[in-house]
Amino acid sequence: MHHHEKLAFLKFFLVYFVSIALLILAAGYFYFQQMQNHLLKEEEFSLIEYARHIKMGRPLDAFTQEYHHSFEDMPKYIGIKNFTVGENEFSKLLPMNKTGKYLHVFKSKEEFNKKRLVLQQKIITIQVLLLLIFAFISYRLAKSALKPLQESIATLDKFAKDLIHDLNTPVTAMQLNMKLIEKIPELQNNKPLGRLKKSISSISELHENLTILLQEETFQMQVQNICPIVQEVIELQKVLYPHIRFENQCNVFKAKINRHAMKQILQNILSNACKYNRQNGYVKIYHKKNALYIEDNGKGIKEPQKIFERSYSDENSSGLGLDIVKRLALAMDIKITVQKNEPAGTLFVLTLPL
Repeated sequence: MHHHEKLAFLKFFLVYFVSIALLILAAGYFYFQQMQNHLLKEEEFSLIEYARHIKMGRPLDAFTQEYHHSFEDMPKYIGIKNFTVGENEFSKLLPMNKTGKYLHVFKSKEEFNKKRLVLQQKIITIQVLLLLIFAFISYRLAKSALKPLQESIATLDKFAKDLIHDLNTPVTAMQLNMKLIEKIPELQNNKPLGRLKKSISSISELHENLTILLQEETFQMQVQNICPIVQEVIELQKVLYPHIRFENQCNVFKAKINRHAMKQILQNILSNACKYNRQNGYVKIYHKKNALYIEDNGKGIKEPQKIFERSYSDENSSGLGLDIVKRLALAMDIKITVQKNEPAGTLFVLTLPL
């Protein structure tokens, strides 16, 4: 499953499941409150029944030892609903017409607490079961909703792979023929030829980017030393940008990566660092802990936070290179941040999984 497919699946699953979960939890809470009030009413009615037996002189054998009573003088103030829920007992005052006193009946909360605990356990058990059922339903619905998207992506991927494969032959032919043409003495330092070479280089770079990107779902991650890959990319850039000074301070830096994808990320970043650098500028690569730093002293980036957006690009660039960098980094769980390198230039920080 592609990274964007995982995100779509996760969003659908969470939206549906969280909505249902909130309804289940809210319904359970209100049901518990309703049942607790019902239990309280039962306790109040049981005290009234106990008081009725006392007033009528009936035997109290039907009532447990939790029930007690006493006779008290008329209080200064008594509410209409004088049922009191104390910390350890329930109590209620009822008038005794003949004696002018009040009957105070009370009962321990121990039985009520047991009933309420059983009620809580039942509701929680039912809620957990319902959450598990709806989690499964959410998973199945998310998978079903994602299926048309996966089929569309699979069709597009197949088309893209076929297209990239068919482009491989003409791109290779253009590169080989350009090398042959460059050897003709009469065409040395020819400006149209230079522009053509640059265009072929851009097409070749785009072809390589797309080839690596389409392998995203089959990435094999291995722990390996990144520094040789860095040096390999630097050697390629030295040929294209002889006026740039490279400072490679990477010696041993091991991380879990896919070699081809990592090489393409470095290729795109270093290519931009060289392309938009100044005459006799520099590109420095070093690492600290689990982060790789790539800095240059070129013209810099006005809005670093937008650099990975597909629509953000230089007039001489398609903007696809850094978009691919972002996607390849996400596939390998690499965090990339970009900031201005004072006083001039750009600093890329790649935080890699160890």
